[in-house]
Amino acid sequence: MPELPTLKTAARERIGWIDLLRLLACFLVIFSHCCDPYVAVFDNDRPTFLYGVFAGSLVRCCVPLFVMMTGVLLLPVRNDMAAFYRKRIGRILLALVFWSVALPLLYTLYVNCIADSTSLDATCYTWEALGPKLWSFLLNFTYETTPLWYLYMLVGLYLIMPVVSPWLERASRRDLRILLGIWLLTLLLPYIRLFAPMIGYAGNYGNMGLYGVCDWNEFGTFHYVSGFAGYLLLAYYLQRFPPRWSRRRLLACCIPLFMVGYLITAFGYVALQSRFPGDYAYLEIIWYFAGLNVFMMTLPVFLIVQQSGLRPRRWLSTLAGATFGIYLCHFVFVQIGYDLVQRIPGLPVPFRILLIACSAFAVSLLLVRLLQRSRLTRRLVN
Repeated sequence: MPELPTLKTAARERIGWIDLLRLLACFLVIFSHCCDPYVAVFDNDRPTFLYGVFAGSLVRCCVPLFVMMTGVLLLPVRNDMAAFYRKRIGRILLALVFWSVALPLLYTLYVNCIADSTSLDATCYTWEALGPKLWSFLLNFTYETTPLWYLYMLVGLYLIMPVVSPWLERASRRDLRILLGIWLLTLLLPYIRLFAPMIGYAGNYGNMGLYGVCDWNEFGTFHYVSGFAGYLLLAYYLQRFPPRWSRRRLLACCIPLFMVGYLITAFGYVALQSRFPGDYAYLEIIWYFAGLNVFMMTLPVFLIVQQSGLRPRRWLSTLAGATFGIYLCHFVFVQIGYDLVQRIPGLPVPFRILLIACSAFAVSLLLVRLLQRSRLTRRLVN
């Protein structure tokens, strides 16, 4: 998630385009979660499925944008490693523990005490079933805490940022381009794995990993130069060497790139669903955040907002300062919004999705602003 001001980053965070990007990315995350129930109907309701896919594919750049903002705000790390870990990871762990307990509890309260009807399976939300969900964050996130997967990944990025920062400060433009080029190649790996069986690849004893990945080793050739770390590096590069393009050239490059990435994402998802009906393991490949098509959507949005030259606005900074908390708490309000909107007869699916997203964002914002008023609860959403 986007960072909050520190002594080192406060001046940069007050940049208007950063606040705009934070707000945009946060809303796109909520919008994407609002699409999921409609995507999940698959062939049971083909038109609804297609609405969900084409809407959900449009916003896949949301999470990479968050990672890129972290790169802009925190790279290079100049304070010592212990202080960086203590401040950054400590803040994340506090939010992770609190919301990993709060969200399952809110879901259980909603299903058992508030909702008169819900799309959720009530048998999964008994008070007896609640117990294991309250401590499972020690191992991983649950369905109720789905958005918190990002916090686990973010901690991993924080761990490497002080390590790579000295190299970043010494690296030349050519050095950065070489590493970015290698990272761009890794964005093709999901598709190589997808198509490898078509040319006879049967894996290693059934394991379909590539380039050294097998049952006893998950760290292959490109493990250390792939994934979300590439978005950190890309953001640092674009901040250090921003393109000096005219607005016309910027739009002429970015709009087609975004549209091609979007069409690959949307139609690719539909094609994979037809080829592997209901198999989420394959369906998610085309929606991977570290896939080439999603990168093609992310880069244009980042560049256009970066080059917008937007000046700081007090109201925008206020909203942007609430985005971390909104991200943490919105998931349960998406579910409640879905249950309520489904009762509205005749409302087209795109309007249902938009209505749920706007409602969940507004309610989450209200809750976060209330929590920010108290010193005791402020740290849970800031």
